[in-house]
Amino acid sequence: MPGDRGGTPEEADASSRREDGLLAVRASEGDEEAFEALVHRHAPMALRLATRLLGSRPEAEDAVQDSFVSAWRGLPEFRRDAQFGTWIYRIVTNRCLNVLRSRRPVVALDSLPEPPAPEHEVSPARVAEGHAAVADLARAMEGLSPEQRVCWVLRELDGAPYESIAETVGISPEAVRGRVFRARRYLTEAMAAWR
Repeated sequence: MPGDRGGTPEEADASSRREDGLLAVRASEGDEEAFEALVHRHAPMALRLATRLLGSRPEAEDAVQDSFVSAWRGLPEFRRDAQFGTWIYRIVTNRCLNVLRSRRPVVALDSLPEPPAPEHEVSPARVAEGHAAVADLARAMEGLSPEQRVCWVLRELDGAPYESIAETVGISPEAVRGRVFRARRYLTEAMAAWR
């Protein structure tokens, strides 16, 4: 169709990365509106990631806000050949890792809202069972190191490829695979009663 930006998902993704690159250059030169556009584009993804990693919406909001402040301050050093989305993902991940490392292992995953089940399938026993499973998973996740938790969440909940996780966390893809493997094994053992 004429005027349609359509194309393949890869073309749309490449176009979005180019736009991010231009906005990042303008923002690094002091253009606040360009940075605001980057925040609007990437804040939902950053908040989703931080909430999954931290298990607390208020802590996640603080981490994302701190991350964007750090990004604004660090824009003059931003490599033009890097992707802004990957860069901000890494900043958010590192901020969340710092929060996880600074707290004692008490993470309330059950504070995340559960998707509502259709009315006809909900029974009190099923609801109670679901809450118990979430509470057990929260306890089990407390046994993961912050590094394992980040890799597991990015892989299992976000579906990120190993190479992307490696770039985000700053380790090799093999190290990511190892952390995800150990996290899966630990969680499988910890959740054995639910199989």
